[in-house]
Formats: sequence, C-alpha cells, structure tokens
Amino acid sequence: MDAIRRVPAGFRESALAYLAGERAAVEPRGAATVALLRDGESGPEVYLLRRHGAMAFAAGMYVFPGGTVDIRDRDAAVAWAGPSPQQWASRLECASPALARALVCAAVRETFEESGVLLAGTSPDTVVADTTGTAWERDRAALVDRSLSFTDLLAARGLVLRTDLLAAWAHWITPAFEPRRYDTRFFVAMMPPGQVTRDVSGEADFVAWMRPADAVDGADSGAMDMLAPTYLTLTELAAFATSADALAAAGARVITPVLPALEIVDGEPVLTDIPLAGGG
Repeated sequence: MDAIRRVPAGFRESALAYLAGERAAVEPRGAATVALLRDGESGPEVYLLRRHGAMAFAAGMYVFPGGTVDIRDRDAAVAWAGPSPQQWASRLECASPALARALVCAAVRETFEESGVLLAGTSPDTVVADTTGTAWERDRAALVDRSLSFTDLLAARGLVLRTDLLAAWAHWITPAFEPRRYDTRFFVAMMPPGQVTRDVSGEADFVAWMRPADAVDGADSGAMDMLAPTYLTLTELAAFATSADALAAAGARVITPVLPALEIVDGEPVLTDIPLAGGG
C-alpha cells in the first residue's frame, strides 16, 4: 500500500506544481472501466492491459479495459435490457439517467473495443457466443475510429445491451494535480460463455489474465505499475473464491466517490484519503 500512495514518477512534477499553486485543476471527464472476470484453475482471474509507455495518461500502468464517455454513448435509442437508466442512476449516484446510460454504454463499448468481449445478446436473456472473425473485427475497429456508433452496431446486428451483466463496484476521481482527469465508474462483469478475449487494444503493449492476488503481489514487488484504484480493486477481488461470488458481493457495495488528496511527506508528494480495501 505504501507504494500505491506514492505519486508515480511521471506525475511528480505536476503534483509539485499543483501544491505550489502553479497548476490549476482541470475538470474531470466521465469514464468507465470494467474488471472482466473468469474462473481459472486456482480461482478467479481478471483481464489486465499494460498501457503503452508513450500514452499520455497512465503510461506503462496495468489497467482494466475502459475509457472516456463518447457523446454518442448518451444515445437514448440504444437497444437496452436489464436495469433501466433510472435504476443505474440511483445505483451509481448519477446526476441523471442520461449520464447513467452513457456510463453503462461506455463500459460495454470500451470493453469490446479493448478486449473483443461484448456484453450483448439477441434478446434480454441471451449473449453473443462468438465475437471473432473478420466482420466482428471490422465493426470493432469502426467503433475505435468513431466511424460507427455503439447504437448503430447493436442495431445492425439485432442486439440489445445486456446491462444486467454489469455490476457497479467503485467510483474514483483522478486527483486534482493530474493534467488529465477522469471521473470513473468501476464495474465488474463475468466473461460471457463462448467468448474469448483478443489482444486488440491499440493502447496496450501487453495483455494477460491474472489472479487478482498475483497482480497485487506484482505491484507490491515493483514488477507491475498501477494506480491506486486498480490496486485496491484487485485487492478486493482477491478475497473471492469464484467470479460469481464477486458479482454477488457487488450488489451490497456502497458506491461513493473517492478523490485522493495530496501532501508532502519527507519531501515527496504522497496521496492521502485512499480507503482501505473492502471499505466500499
């Protein structure tokens, strides 16, 4: 945990400039990320991506699939199954059902873009069994370059968004000193039967399924760099014997926003106000 509280080297100058009053906080952008789970031989595994070292945000860090909300994620015409936008707004403590719709759509869209996994089906009780092949890859690439909207993808394939396959897990806001800030909802979801992940993210140079506990050990040893929200989510997921147990536990979690603060300790910027794992 001490390593996670330290400000990453790439953000040190921004942190010091902010504390000195030389940098104003920017408005955080809405974002969503999904901890995708499956059951392996030794318990649950989670899908992780390592971001390219040249990325503007979280370069070299291990993350879950996710990204910012696109304006078209707010499309009210999107085919929808499961809890309503109003119900999601209550669960996520959103300002409006429209924002909740956008966050849920972004979570599912970004997961498909970065892993090839699609939480959608031809009806409210089915899920796509296979998203591999040339046609699927063409659609995925079109989502990435924004030549195709998520609503149009679902409509063209006769699919509905399975919002019931997602469960809310946490809400983190990027610290005020960082030049790029995100207001991110964390979700968990189980791998749909028959689907497989694909190394398709143009933002990552490495992807892997890992036991949450092994990923935490990697961070503690310094072998894997990750930000506090990822580390704490992995720590919490490591407590479950099965993926289903983690999904079931998600419903009882209290989703409150976490905004880490900043102070100087022994001459170095350090994050504070980070909750203990399991604190919701």
